[in-house]
Amino acid sequence: MKPAWLSVPWLRPLVLIPALMVSIPVAVYARGPDSGMVVAAEPQAAAAGKAILDAGGNAFDAAAATALAIGVVEPESSGIGGGGFFLLYIAKQKRYVMIDARETSPRLAGHGEIYQTQSSIDGPQAAGVPGLLAGIDHLISRYGRLGRRKDAAAAIRLAKDGFPVTARYHRLATWRRDVLRRSAAARIYLDHGQVPALGSLIRQPSLAYTLSRFARLGSRDFYRGQTAGRLVADMKRDGGLIRLSDLAAYRAIERRPMQFNWHGYHIVAASLPSSGGQVLAEIFGMLRHDDLKTMDTVDRDHLLIETMKRAYRDRNADLGDPAFVHIPNLLNPARLRRLRASIRMDRATPVAALGGPASAHGDGHNTTHFSIIDRQGNMVSATLSINYGFGSGYVSPATGILLNDEMDDFATRPGKPNVYGLVQGKANAVAPGKRMLSSMTPSIVIGPHRTFIVGTPGGSRIISMVLLASLHFMLDETPPTEWVAAPRFHDQFLPAEVQYEKGAFTPAVEAALKRRGHHLKQIHPYGNMQAILWNRRTGRLTGLPDPRGEGQAAISH
Repeated sequence: MKPAWLSVPWLRPLVLIPALMVSIPVAVYARGPDSGMVVAAEPQAAAAGKAILDAGGNAFDAAAATALAIGVVEPESSGIGGGGFFLLYIAKQKRYVMIDARETSPRLAGHGEIYQTQSSIDGPQAAGVPGLLAGIDHLISRYGRLGRRKDAAAAIRLAKDGFPVTARYHRLATWRRDVLRRSAAARIYLDHGQVPALGSLIRQPSLAYTLSRFARLGSRDFYRGQTAGRLVADMKRDGGLIRLSDLAAYRAIERRPMQFNWHGYHIVAASLPSSGGQVLAEIFGMLRHDDLKTMDTVDRDHLLIETMKRAYRDRNADLGDPAFVHIPNLLNPARLRRLRASIRMDRATPVAALGGPASAHGDGHNTTHFSIIDRQGNMVSATLSINYGFGSGYVSPATGILLNDEMDDFATRPGKPNVYGLVQGKANAVAPGKRMLSSMTPSIVIGPHRTFIVGTPGGSRIISMVLLASLHFMLDETPPTEWVAAPRFHDQFLPAEVQYEKGAFTPAVEAALKRRGHHLKQIHPYGNMQAILWNRRTGRLTGLPDPRGEGQAAISH
């Protein structure tokens, strides 16, 4: 159920708690064709993107500014020490493109042998080669209008002047305090080894300098210049694996996104090495001939759980970096019909009957997402990550860069679960230069008259969250605020359980699913979806921040 305050008209405008600078997420509306919008997980990042739109930049400039700013003010979730995916719609060309800025494995990681004895979660060895700055530079130079200096200005200012500690920051820093204490991270993100009080300012002068060099010199400084040298010197001294050759070899890649149709809707989502679009295409392919709108709730939820289970089995067994592994044709229509035919509507299918990897991987719960549209109809759906909360917990002292721990998104121990419970096979095993499989699913769903820009953090549950929100949009049975606020459920094949938020099932539906053999496990609230609904007939924009987080929708007129 949505919080009662979402229905109170006078609470719809942005509300700020001045001491903490935290916005209460509410739907925000803009009318007319001359508006743009940024919806981001952090208010100051949304403001940075809005300012760029106000200054005449397009959605791609705004995405660069938002990505850089959110990496400063939400270090627990993203930053230039990580990576991500940008899904773009270029209105003038009527073209979709994905920028793959996913991290790669350092050469010294070999084929993952080091992680049999060393951590793929904490410390500098857990870091993959960062991709975000290469992706942002590509975004600005290929599609932006304003240039790096303007697009990076807000992030540099926020790094210099600082941002206030919010409740979310405080909670995640408390969780990761011990690992933060082990490196220069302690001097930046902690206060004498303790988590700073709410409202305290976090300043990052070394990061501001690194960002200033990017604004002047571009990503070549990060991958081949002075910043690269400083980062690698820190890596060598502190036991990290990234070397100059790894940085010099990194490239952001333009890819064709996954695109498919379902019941009159066109879905565009991230393609490999993101598993999101592939898994969504498989689920919707199995549901091709099902009329979900006329089904009763129990049958619909049962069917969605069973299709999730089958698609995640394929994800865990067969998907990986397409430059390194052959991907079977999992979307063959005849195969999808057989999978759908294997679903009994009166009984849950046991995991053992489906085969697949012996146990189940994905991106961090502390990933971030933002959605953007400009006056010309250009759109960006971007999901960025450093994986675990505060990534590896390791900061390079000379650069101020907080490094990711994305090496844990590989199957570092094939057949064994990672920190998100996913069990993966050899297709996602570690190899030098390889991109780890991801669950990040930035998406754009196009209907007859409306468009839905959507994405979320949430680890392996990202894909099922985007699935459920897209179905809310396509079936149109609830108000838009419910599409991001509604309680969620998830099945990822292994562990053999249906995870769900409180309120996802009524007592009657829960009992009926249990009678069909589903093992249900209630978990804590998850996800932090940031979405935009665009009515193409009227031009009305609806910004939809997730009430679980601290996000904000910002309008540009």
